[in-house]
Amino acid sequence: MRNTGALRAAVICSTAFLFFGIFSAPASAEPDPSSDQGPALQNSADQLPRELADAVVRDLKISPQEYLDRAARAQELSTYASDFRASRPSEFAGAWIGPDGKAVVAVTSDDAAQAVAKDGYDTAHAAVSADGLEKSLSDLNAWISTLPREVASQVNGTSIDILDNQLVIDLVNSPIGSALNLPTLLANLKVILSPGAPAPVDPSPMGGDTYVTTRGAIADTPSTDISVCSFGFNAVDGSGNPVNLSAGHCNPNADTGAGGAPVYLPDPANVQGSAQIGTFDRSSLGSASGLDWSVISLNDKGTSSGLDRPTVRGANGSTVTITGTASPVVGAPVCKSGQSSSFTCGVVAADRVETQLFMEDGSSRTVRGFASTACTLAGDSGGAIVTGTLALGITSGSNSGGAPDCTEANLALAQFGGTASLGIPIDQVAAETGSTVRTAQVG
Repeated sequence: MRNTGALRAAVICSTAFLFFGIFSAPASAEPDPSSDQGPALQNSADQLPRELADAVVRDLKISPQEYLDRAARAQELSTYASDFRASRPSEFAGAWIGPDGKAVVAVTSDDAAQAVAKDGYDTAHAAVSADGLEKSLSDLNAWISTLPREVASQVNGTSIDILDNQLVIDLVNSPIGSALNLPTLLANLKVILSPGAPAPVDPSPMGGDTYVTTRGAIADTPSTDISVCSFGFNAVDGSGNPVNLSAGHCNPNADTGAGGAPVYLPDPANVQGSAQIGTFDRSSLGSASGLDWSVISLNDKGTSSGLDRPTVRGANGSTVTITGTASPVVGAPVCKSGQSSSFTCGVVAADRVETQLFMEDGSSRTVRGFASTACTLAGDSGGAIVTGTLALGITSGSNSGGAPDCTEANLALAQFGGTASLGIPIDQVAAETGSTVRTAQVG
């Protein structure tokens, strides 16, 4: 089968930033009204599956409780930063969670620094506001879009490095790329993984599990034309119908975003006999918003199989119950779930990343999201990214999609900054699709 996986990406990363460039394009019931969707509500550390707790200790080198605490702290910071930016746009220059877990707000004036410190946050001084950086990034990408394709294709990606208050450009190490003479930075960031122990497996499908898709009936489709992706978050659409939110490039009709392609739960013994659990309703890949998302409409078999629950899969069949949604904050801890690499963890390295995606017809599209240092493999695309027990995003891109496992990816990519992934913020996906992510009460 064709392993759709994560979009392949070139990555440069450090503790301050990380960015992507795509090398090639890949061709229920209503939510419980009593559920609190608030981002601060999380399960306690002893309620996390052991596999997730082990991944946190292994990849982040912090305790499971500190993982939850930092995730909650990041969302508190996100709310504060949003309000502060709205009231003082010319003085706000970014916000992040530092390696020590402290919340930091960057500002451009002493007066703003005093106000932030009075509110109990650490401060950092910067020369350019966040609005200024975003305007510069927009101007830069507009310039790149005017370049001839043979030149533009040498720009892997662009991003904002809020820690150093600058733009970052990733170029291909080629004669054309070198001729552009634009700055790039390299640093070493490595994720160390180890195998987990067996655990009881819930056989029901959920976020992070595998689905396969085809343009037509799977019984009539050659195995080479069957694509593999991962379920994202279970949700309901604006009419209350059960859906799953996954990656847009997983849709066989991703070039147009049209619905209709069937989605199946794979039968390993007979893939052509796999049960259909829904169809792609619609998708978006590098449209005006730059998001990479798809909406999978679930049929009765899909919901009765378990895709109407607020759960995602981790290592060895363990599950995490989603208790709310979150926004990406630099430095916040994250863990991703996917059918190829299960739980892997890292931190948000950039809360805004843009890259040009070149399509088979020669056109290009801009894909926007956030970057994390979690390892992602081919087939993980569409899978769930969480911070604490909050839904954060959908896996879209990776610099390690072609690796057989994360250990191999770490070894191969260590000299280039380590493994890294591109995520699409779930709050933005939900808003654009008119969907509501399924969540459960904390208890």
